[in-house]
This record gives sequence, structure tokens and C-alpha cells, in this order.
Amino acid sequence: MIRFSANLGFLWTDRPLPDAIHAARAAGFHAVECHWPYDIPASEVRQALTETDLEMLGLNTRRGDVEKGDNGLSAIPGRKAEARAAIDEAIDYASEIGVRNIHVMAGFDQSIAGRHTFIDNLEYACNQGAKRSLTMLIEPLNEHDAPGYFLRTTQQAADIIDDVGEPNLKLMFDCYHVGSTEGDVIARLRKLLPIIGHFQFASVPDRGAPDHGEIDYRAVFSEIETLGWTMPLGAEYRPQGETDASLDWMSTLS
Repeated sequence: MIRFSANLGFLWTDRPLPDAIHAARAAGFHAVECHWPYDIPASEVRQALTETDLEMLGLNTRRGDVEKGDNGLSAIPGRKAEARAAIDEAIDYASEIGVRNIHVMAGFDQSIAGRHTFIDNLEYACNQGAKRSLTMLIEPLNEHDAPGYFLRTTQQAADIIDDVGEPNLKLMFDCYHVGSTEGDVIARLRKLLPIIGHFQFASVPDRGAPDHGEIDYRAVFSEIETLGWTMPLGAEYRPQGETDASLDWMSTLS
């Protein structure tokens, strides 16, 4: 049976993270995930997870100086110390609340030097994460939403995973980004399944709930289940209005 994880970076953003975790449990999600929880004490998040019996599947490294346009640091030449501080922070926070996956955000750089920097920082992240039994994820972002972002395609991500060569480095396969950039989501996920660490989804092109748009999520979810995937899939979409009013898809597509 397909199960779902609520991405609390987009869902129930009108309430504090611990309250959003409770809302996800009440709505029938089997897990949660988030973006940048660092302003909330880990003890409060852990308590909410314990009370709801939900697992937090993943979180992101900090983006950097958002006001100056940062969207990740790990592929930015000359900012290794900041990138590794963000990695260390994510590992510590993840360990405190029982998270299994950390998305290492690359940032805006598309140079050869950026690639070398990203690989170097990913090797560091994997080595440090392995000490806590953590998996590092990398995620291609589409050019429309994140122009200039280092990681843009699943093939580029696969090549980097191969170059790093660490077993705890995996691909975050976001069907929304893949569908926006590469088109055939099912063909790509079939090919890439051995290196996928987590799935996320939203409609294309508006990044709304998965019950409309260019991707047939009934077919996508069925294929993922057929391929033997058992972990919850991450609902990372932007609801139009209140989150609770956007959840009909959970019964119609599962």
C-alpha cells in the first residue's frame, strides 16, 4: 500500500512545526518531513514526533544568506567552511530527532569548480553522516523555479553519486522537478530506482496537489509500488488555501 509523508515546509505552514506534525497525524499521513527546522528546539520537535508516533524522514541543510540570494552552499567555491558548518548542524539536528535523510543543498553555481566543490563537500557529508547512520540526498531543481542552481537533471545527479562513490549518498527524486525538466517520470524512476533515497511529488506545472496537471499520479504511485518501494512518498506541494481542504487526493490516488 502506498503511504505518504507530509512535507511541512509547504503544508500547514500557518502553525508552528510541532503543531503541524500533529495536524499531519490527524490527516492520516504516515510520516513527515521538513525544510529548515533549526529555529525550533529539537526537543520540541522530538516530543511532537513521539506524541504522534510519526517519523521525520528528512530535512535540508541551511540555504545560507537567503537575503543575498543563497539557496544552498555546498557547490559554492570559496564557502567550504560555511557549507560544512551547515552540514554539521543538519547532522546534529537530525540525530536529535531521529531523521534518516539530509538533503545537502548545492546552491547557485554551474561551474566546473562548483562541481569539484560539491563532490568534496558531499564526501565530507557522507563520511560524517555515516557515523550517525544517516543518508545524504541530492536533488535536481528545475530551471524555472531555481534558475542557475547547480544540480539540474537526474543524470547529472547520478554522475555525481557515482563519482562520490559512498553508499549513503542517494537521489531525492522529486516527480515535480523531474516532470518539469525531463518529462517521462515513470521511465526515469524505473532507471534510477537503485540510487533513489526518497520520492517527492506535486502537480506539474503549478506545484499544487497531485490530483490535476500533466502527471498522472495514479500511474506513478502504482509504478512505484510495483517496483517494491515501501517508504512513504513526500507530499511537497503548495496547497491553494488551507492544507486540510487540499487533501482529497489522499483517498482518490492511493
